[in-house]
Amino acid sequence: GPESSLCRNTSRITLIAPQSDGNLNHEDFIQFNNKPETVLNGYELSIHYLCSKPCVVNIEIVASSEFRTGISVYKKRWKCEKHLHTRNTRIVTLNFPSIIAYREDYFIRHSIAVHSVILKAWIVHRDAWDKNLSHSGTYLQAVAKTYALLEPVPVSERPFKEYNVCYRWDMEYMRNLNVKTAPLCPYESDAVDILNFLYASSGEKFGIIKTFDRFKNKELELTRKHYVDDPRFTFSVWLYLLDWCESRMCSIIHHIDRESMYDTPILFLTESGKIHVQLRQVSEVDIAVKSHFSLSLRRWCRLDLTLEGRKMTLTASYKENMEDYVFTMFRFDEDIYHNDTVGYFVLGGSQYVPGIQGFFGPVKYYRLKVMEGDKIFNPLFDEGIIELLDEHYQRCEDIQEIILAYTYIANQGKRAQENSTCDNYYLQLSDKYGEMPVCDAVFWDEEMQTRYQKLFELLREMESDLSSDSSDDDFYKFGEMIFEKVTKRLSNLDGLQSIIPSLKDSSCCGYHKATYFLAVIFQTGLGVSVDPLQGLLYSLIGAQGDNRHALMQLGYKHSQGIDGYPLDYDLSFGYYANIAEQTSHDRQNLEGHQAFVEIIRLIDDDSLKFQTKEDDDVFLWIKYQAKRGDAVAQQQLARMLYWGQQGVAKNTKAAAEWYAKAAKDTEDPVLMYDYAIILLKGQGVKKNKKLALRLLKKAAKKGSHHAFNGLGWYYHSFQKNYVKAKNYWEEALQLGSVDAAHNLAVLYLDGLYPGKGKNESLAFEYFYKAAQGGHMEGAIRCSHYFITGKLESTPRNPETAVLWAKYVAEQNGYLGYDLRKALNAYLGTSWQEALLYYLVSAETGIEVAQTNTAYLCEEIPELARKYLDIECAWHYYNFSAHQIHAPSFAYLKMGDFYYYGYQNHTRDIKHSIKMYARAASPGLDPKGFYNLASLIEEGIPIPTEVLDHLEINRTLQSNNVSVLLELYERCRIHNTEDSISPCSLALLLFHLKVVRKVALHSVMAGITGTVFLSVLIAFLVKHFQQSSGKS
Repeated sequence: GPESSLCRNTSRITLIAPQSDGNLNHEDFIQFNNKPETVLNGYELSIHYLCSKPCVVNIEIVASSEFRTGISVYKKRWKCEKHLHTRNTRIVTLNFPSIIAYREDYFIRHSIAVHSVILKAWIVHRDAWDKNLSHSGTYLQAVAKTYALLEPVPVSERPFKEYNVCYRWDMEYMRNLNVKTAPLCPYESDAVDILNFLYASSGEKFGIIKTFDRFKNKELELTRKHYVDDPRFTFSVWLYLLDWCESRMCSIIHHIDRESMYDTPILFLTESGKIHVQLRQVSEVDIAVKSHFSLSLRRWCRLDLTLEGRKMTLTASYKENMEDYVFTMFRFDEDIYHNDTVGYFVLGGSQYVPGIQGFFGPVKYYRLKVMEGDKIFNPLFDEGIIELLDEHYQRCEDIQEIILAYTYIANQGKRAQENSTCDNYYLQLSDKYGEMPVCDAVFWDEEMQTRYQKLFELLREMESDLSSDSSDDDFYKFGEMIFEKVTKRLSNLDGLQSIIPSLKDSSCCGYHKATYFLAVIFQTGLGVSVDPLQGLLYSLIGAQGDNRHALMQLGYKHSQGIDGYPLDYDLSFGYYANIAEQTSHDRQNLEGHQAFVEIIRLIDDDSLKFQTKEDDDVFLWIKYQAKRGDAVAQQQLARMLYWGQQGVAKNTKAAAEWYAKAAKDTEDPVLMYDYAIILLKGQGVKKNKKLALRLLKKAAKKGSHHAFNGLGWYYHSFQKNYVKAKNYWEEALQLGSVDAAHNLAVLYLDGLYPGKGKNESLAFEYFYKAAQGGHMEGAIRCSHYFITGKLESTPRNPETAVLWAKYVAEQNGYLGYDLRKALNAYLGTSWQEALLYYLVSAETGIEVAQTNTAYLCEEIPELARKYLDIECAWHYYNFSAHQIHAPSFAYLKMGDFYYYGYQNHTRDIKHSIKMYARAASPGLDPKGFYNLASLIEEGIPIPTEVLDHLEINRTLQSNNVSVLLELYERCRIHNTEDSISPCSLALLLFHLKVVRKVALHSVMAGITGTVFLSVLIAFLVKHFQQSSGKS
C-alpha cells in the first residue's frame, strides 16, 4: 500500500516526530504495547503510560482520503490523578467509522478509500489545561506523545459488517438479494508492457509513442496521485546497440509534456555510450546525471531505471550473465515530479531528438513500484530471432574485415606494379583492352575461403572497382555493385537460390535493398522454402537500415496483425511515420530511382492501353499534339516527363522546357502556375524568382487558386510578408485550394498569423481540411496529433494515425519505381520479373500490388506453383480484400474462393456471403448483388445483419422472394454497361417463372403469357442487333 505522506521526509512536509525540549518533564511517557498494523475495527489496544502530575491521557485516530486530509475519526481521553509516578496500562477498544472499516453493503452505500491512517496518543498536565482555549490540551502541548502509522485496507479486501439487529421484512428481502453480490473492482495492474516485440530503431527522429491513462481502480489512482511528487516507478528496457550516438545524444526513452517540454524521465545515450538521465524536480527545475559505465555494442543489454522518492538507481545487465551487472545510484536534494498521465512517452526518437541505432526488445514499465533484479518480470524473446540477429552481425563483421583487407592488398599490389614499370604506349593499350590483373595473394585459411566463397569470387571480379578508402559510403557502393551484378539474372527466377549468399554480402555492406529482397524471398518462399524467422530477421535489419520497403512492410504487418506479427498500431506508426516523412522529402528531391505511384490494375484493359514509352505511338501522338499548341497535351506531356508517369522515364529538364513553352504559348493559368513553381524551386531549370512572380500574378488574375496559393508561399518564404501571404492563402482557400489550408495551419501553429497568437487547435482544423483534400504534409501533421492526443479536441487514436501515415507512405516514389518495373515487365511478357517486383511491392502492403500479384498467380498458375511456397492467389487476394479501400474485384474473388473452396481451403458459405456483401456496398460492384441473389435462389438464406448492412428494408426481409427481387433490382440499377446485364436477364427469368406458374392454372393467362414472351424476345433481338451495330 502507499506510504503515508505524513511520514515522508520531503521539502513539503513538516516532521511530527517529537523534538527535544528542556522544559518537558521526562518522567512522563506513553507508548503502545501492541500497536495494530492495519485498520481493524474492535481492536483492543494496550497503552502503557506514566504521569508525574495529574494529567489527561488522549487517544486519537486521524485519516486522510483523496478528498479530505487530517480528519479525526476516533477520540478517547481519561484522567489520571491517583496513580502518579506509577507505570499504568489501559486497554482501549478502537472503533473506526464503518465507511473506512467495512465493504459496501445494503446499509453502507459508499465505502471510502483512505491513503493514510495515524494513531496518536499523548499526555497533557491538568495545570496546563485551559478549557477556554481551543488549542489547549492538543498534541503539540503534550509532555509525552507517540504515534503509529496504520496500513489502510483496500475497499475490496475489507470484511462485511455483521449487524446484530432485526430488519423490517422489506429491508431483509433487499439485503438477501445483495448479500452474495460482492462488489468487484476492475482488474488493473500498474505493470505495463510498453513493447512486447522487436522494434528496429534507425537512429532517425521516429519512435513508438505511448500514453498512460488514469487508473480506473480508485485505490491505484489514489496511489498514483500520491506519488506525483514522491515517485516510485521502474522502467526495464532491452537494447541491442549497433553503435553509439552520432550526435551528442540520442533517445532511449523520453517524456514530453503538454507544453512540448521534456518531463520525467528522460534516458538518453551519449556519443561515448554512457546513459544520460534527466528528471524534473517539484520546483520545475530539471536535474541531470550521467552513468559512470558505458553500454556494450552488439550485446543484448537490459537497462533498468528505478526511482524511489529521491533515490535513483540505473542498472545494466547482459543476456549472457544476468548476475553480472553494473549500476549507478544517485540521491537528489529535492523531490522529483512525475505525472505519467500528462503528455506522452516516446520509445526511440521524436521530432526533438534522434533515436538509438539498434533494436529495442521488450520494455516493461511499473508505474507504482520499485522493482529490482530478478523481481522484474521482463524476459527476452524466443532465442531463435535473438541468435539469428547475433549471427548476422557477426557474419557482417567478418565480411567487412575481408573486404577491407582484400582492398588493401589489391591496392598495394597496384602501387607496386605502377612503381616497378615504365609507362609506354603498349602498357596503356594493355591496361585499356587487356585483362585486368587479379590479386592471387590470399591470407585467409581454407575454412574462411569456403565459408565466403561467393564473396571472394565477386572481389576478384570487381577488383578494379574497389576503392582504397574504408568509409561506410564505400561499403555501401560495394554492396550496391554486388546487388546490381547478381540481380541482372533475376528476370529468370531459376537461379534465385544461388544468389542468396551474395545478397547477404550486399546486405552486410549496408545496401539494404538486398536486405529487403532477402526478407521477401524467405517470407514468400520465392525459390526457397518459407522461413518466417529469416523473413522477420531481414525485415528488421532492413528497417534498421532505413530501407523504405522494409519500413513499409513492418508498418503494414503490425497494422494488420498478420504473418505472426502482433497487431500493434503504436509500433506500426513508428515505421509508417518514418516512411511518410521520407515520402514528403522524396517528392521535393526528385533524385534516385523514383516514379509516380500509379494505380494500374492488370484487369483494367483501358488503363493498360494508355501505358507508353518515348518511342511508343501514344507518347508520340501526345508530343505531336503538344507541338501543335494543344494546352491539354502540353500539360500532360510535361507532367509525364516531370513525374515519370505512364511508363515514360523521368526527365525534369525536358519537362521544364515543355512547361516553359506551354506557359508562353497558351497562357493557361494551370501551366503558368506549374512553370512558376519549377522556376522558384530550380528543378530542371535555373531559378528565376522575378519571372515566377510575374507568372503567378498573371495566373491569379485568371482565377487560379493554385496561383493565389503560390503567391502566398512566395511572400511567406521569400519576403517574410505574413499579411500578404495570409491574404493570398485565404483567397486561395475560398477557391478550393487544399495547399492554402495547410499553409494557413502553419501560420497558426507558428504564431505568425497577423493579429493572432499561436492557436494549435485551429491549426489542426486547417491541417485536417488539407489532409482530407489529399495534402501530404497535412496528413502527416494529422497523424502526429492522433498518435499523441496532445490536443483536448483530438483524442488519441493510434489506428487513425496509422491510416493517415500509411496514406502518405504509399505514395513514395521508390515504391512507385518498383511498381513501374513490374508493370513494364508484364507488358513485355516477362512474367517472372513481373512476379518478382509485384511481390516486392505487395509485401509493403500496397493494395494494387497485392491484387496484381494475385491476378498474375491466378492467370499463370504454373508460375506460382514453380517459384512460390505459398498459396499466392488466395494469400494476396485475401490481403487486398482487407484493405481500407479494397477493390470490389478482390471481394468477389475471395467470395468465389470461399463459395467453391480453394485448393486446401474448405467451402465456407458464411464468409462467401460477407465478401459478396462487401462487393455490393454502395458505389462498388453490382455483381455482389447478383451473387447474393443467386445464393437465395439456391436456398441459402442471407443473415439479417448482412441485409441490414445493405440497407434493405426490414419489411422486405421477412420474405425471400421480396429480398431476391430487391437484390436483382439493385443490381440492374447499379449496372453501368449499355448492354443488357445478367441482372436484367435474371430479373426477367424470375418474372417468366411467375408467368409460367400462372399459365398452368389459366388457359387465357397462358395465351397472354405467350404473346408477352414473343414481344419480349423480339425486343431483345432488336436490342442486341443495335448493340452489335454500335460495336
